[in-house]
Amino acid sequence: MLICAAKFICESSKVFHQLARGIVISTEARINDRIRVPQVRLINFDGEQVGVVEIDAALRMADEIGLDLVEIAPDAQPPVCKIMDFGKYKYEIAQKAREARANQTHIVVKEMRLRPKIEPHDYETKKSHIDRFLKGGDKVKVTIQFRGREQAKPEIGYRLLMKLAEELKEVCVVEFAPKQEGRNMSMVLGPTVKKGAIAKPAKKAAAVAAVAAPVTPEVSTEEQN
Repeated sequence: MLICAAKFICESSKVFHQLARGIVISTEARINDRIRVPQVRLINFDGEQVGVVEIDAALRMADEIGLDLVEIAPDAQPPVCKIMDFGKYKYEIAQKAREARANQTHIVVKEMRLRPKIEPHDYETKKSHIDRFLKGGDKVKVTIQFRGREQAKPEIGYRLLMKLAEELKEVCVVEFAPKQEGRNMSMVLGPTVKKGAIAKPAKKAAAVAAVAAPVTPEVSTEEQN
């Protein structure tokens, strides 16, 4: 309880000193009557430079056309403000942020573990899994696990990893060559195509095919008779 109380007092003291020095804690821009300065450098709603005006005059100009006065450069002397629709501005910013997140490519690193003396059937099965991961645009970390006396022959694991990389060379590149760390030897394979690059051409081809497909005219029952 004493520690929590001391922490609360410390944080409260920091906030008090920030307010005393006039530091804005909120990251959102100040608008309208929240702008507490005598003068501002004003930009009109159409981007025209109005110049330095009294804050009351700037607020009146914004109110006359039904828009907001937004502080866009609070550190300038005097602060720079622009007349705009603040609600629409926030919506556009949020929309751009959503589009940026949607366009981000998320690379996932899958992991596949093998044994030095893996059976041919198991090897082919795991190779097909790695092939699918790579074609999906993901990286794959392939790890050889040595046990007991197998640690004395790391070259077996090295040859197995290089064989795998050679057989998958059409869909991958070796980003990190085989490297032994303790009882394991690992290699990282990267895809030769970016994630999502395969799906987009497929959708485009389907759209083109739909447009190019011949349209069969409908025949009425009277024409058939």
